[in-house]
Amino acid sequence: MSSAPLPVPRSWNAPASPDEGAAPVSGLVTGAHEVLDGRYPEASTVDDFRRNLAAVHARIEAACRRAGRDPTSVRLLPVSKTKPEASLRLAHAAGCRMLGENRPQEACRKWEAMQDLTDLRWSVIGHLQTNKAGLVARFAAEFQALDSLRVAEALDRRLQTEGRALDVFVQVNTSGEASKYGLRPADVQAFIHALPAFTALRVRGLMTLALFSHEAGRVRPCFVLLRQLRDRLRQSAPAGIGMDELSMGMSGDFEIAIEEGATVVRIGQALFGTRATPDGHYWPGESAAREST
Repeated sequence: MSSAPLPVPRSWNAPASPDEGAAPVSGLVTGAHEVLDGRYPEASTVDDFRRNLAAVHARIEAACRRAGRDPTSVRLLPVSKTKPEASLRLAHAAGCRMLGENRPQEACRKWEAMQDLTDLRWSVIGHLQTNKAGLVARFAAEFQALDSLRVAEALDRRLQTEGRALDVFVQVNTSGEASKYGLRPADVQAFIHALPAFTALRVRGLMTLALFSHEAGRVRPCFVLLRQLRDRLRQSAPAGIGMDELSMGMSGDFEIAIEEGATVVRIGQALFGTRATPDGHYWPGESAAREST
């Protein structure tokens, strides 16, 4: 059953996409596993991870074909938040070389415990407070949730001390939900023009979390908005500020995101299995049902 497209405030200048109906996950077949009642089975062996990776890559390739895109233009970021070290080691053995984590403390603990895996890199994809910037500066290769100049300054200062640089994405709130972090689309241009002052930050592009819905017609406008914003910003971005990357799409909606231009998709449950911890644990005001990374 279809619904009306997500209304986007006029000041955002992003027309809603046509309604394309529901995108249910219940009963979806992914590789050798079936998703029942929206729950992905736990990956407990290296072979499980290999099957899940192959299934997700097949879905990425199919979405790219529909959009006339090269599948190599889309990077899969496995998201390991809440999962134990043993599970992360299985994912690494299956070929994952970068893992995404929400909480800096959790990510840092895992990094410290897994330093024997010298080719494993870390992306922090969740909200960051200034007092945790030092943790991220120690170990992360990438930070995808930059939405504050205070955080940019704290990261830059600590990175300079560490003698490191960090790839960053600017987080944009494209759904207009108060429960989500991220800049208002109207505020992004001024924000990126302030970023050249922070020389240890390498700006790669934009990131968003879409509206949570099984209806593609409600989800798609969030991705359209981010792509259109990126395209406008490219024309005036300061030198050294990259606007090539769009990190958008999770386990429940990444195919739509790819059709709308995603270059990074953040996939957790379709690879690792359904989490016991709801996303309300990470994002304030989110319902326990918001669980699709």
